[in-house]
Amino acid sequence: MSNAKTRIMYIEDKSEGLNGPARIGRVTFSKSGRSLRYRGRTFLRVGSGYKYNHVAEDNGDRFWISGPRKDGADRLYASALPVEIDADVESEYWRDIRGIGQPA
Repeated sequence: MSNAKTRIMYIEDKSEGLNGPARIGRVTFSKSGRSLRYRGRTFLRVGSGYKYNHVAEDNGDRFWISGPRKDGADRLYASALPVEIDADVESEYWRDIRGIGQPA
């Protein structure tokens, strides 16, 4: 899978409600683009979910997965819940997506 396309994405767990745990991390896309992998899990794209666009293949949990926004306002609904950033993408995220140096 060395030729597989990867991208930094916003990943929010919607299985418990409209606001859930969220992360910024690198996903790997399948050849067809209908699924992606993140942290050893496979997420299948769905066409018409209510406030979600992927389901976890292993247990059916619902997720919102999208490209991260330059302004950092990735959640569909405003929330004080933190958005974690995976350490392996942190510098690239702040530099290339947010357009600023990594915060202290």
